Amino acid sequence: MPYYDLPLSELEVFRPVVREPADFDEFWERSLSLTRAAGGEVVMDLIPGTLPHVDIFDVTFPGFMGQPVKGWLLRPAGVTEPLPVIVHFAGYGGGRTLAFEHTFWPSAGYAYFVMDTRGQGSRWGNGGATGDPEGSGPSFPGFMTRGIEDPDTYYYRRVFVDGVRAVDAVRTMPGIDPARVAVHGASQGGGIALAVAGLVPDLQAVCADVAFLCHFERAITLTDDEPFAEVRGYLAIHRDSVDNVLATLSYFDGVNFAKRANATSLWSVALMDNIVPPSTTYAAFNWYGDRAGADTMGKAMEVYPFNGHEGGDWRQVEKQREFLDRVL
Repeated sequence: MPYYDLPLSELEVFRPVVREPADFDEFWERSLSLTRAAGGEVVMDLIPGTLPHVDIFDVTFPGFMGQPVKGWLLRPAGVTEPLPVIVHFAGYGGGRTLAFEHTFWPSAGYAYFVMDTRGQGSRWGNGGATGDPEGSGPSFPGFMTRGIEDPDTYYYRRVFVDGVRAVDAVRTMPGIDPARVAVHGASQGGGIALAVAGLVPDLQAVCADVAFLCHFERAITLTDDEPFAEVRGYLAIHRDSVDNVLATLSYFDGVNFAKRANATSLWSVALMDNIVPPSTTYAAFNWYGDRAGADTMGKAMEVYPFNGHEGGDWRQVEKQREFLDRVL
């Protein structure tokens, strides 16, 4: 796709006013306190003999309201000292997939935790293992409009809380240094990473690539592609729900989480991305750390002028390794 969004010179200073509810912090404090009060245990099962140089654990941890969420923990075999850990969140429609797909980071000396995304895992990759026991009212196919009429019932409330609880869980695991935690993801995974960064005040690093779930009000009027198009499709039928839906989405906008984040961050954007408009990622990037002084911690954006939603792919992973080796 050719360029359709703002030119790079304007993207670099694009700092729009994004709808932010007055009780944003209260809503998320309540969501997390209720979930933590629900309790639950972290269960780790070593899978023996899978790979000679990587230990793999099948993990179940308590997510939203204590509901079980699956994950993989991979770490270099035979290492006894506490390791820095990267918590990874999957792209839209994907799950934790197969454990041996995630061997790069443990091979580089990190513990790597892959969170399954509740209800997803059947659109690409090799599957997921976590259901979503919460129901919702009528919705457009996909996940973007499930429970969208109310912040309490919206699908991403559960997912973002799961992400925070994934960080809580890894910090209790043996062989993990709880002071050296990074969050990592692309597309939906980048959006979840930003949400977690805005809700967990003591992360060390954030890697967010072609981050989805930012500046909803611009995105749903700028791109024809899913997943943002799911919201537009819903509103085309539920014509009287526009104000209510936009109010709900404001509790989940990556821009509002980015303002509250304080970890050192490395981002990427693709200027021919028709799924995540570049201006929506820049909206979050340019606001990042506004309430927390994160500019003193450092943030950087890698730009891929001729790529679509694949972004930098493994070229970006190379940059992330250099970044995390320095920060963690």
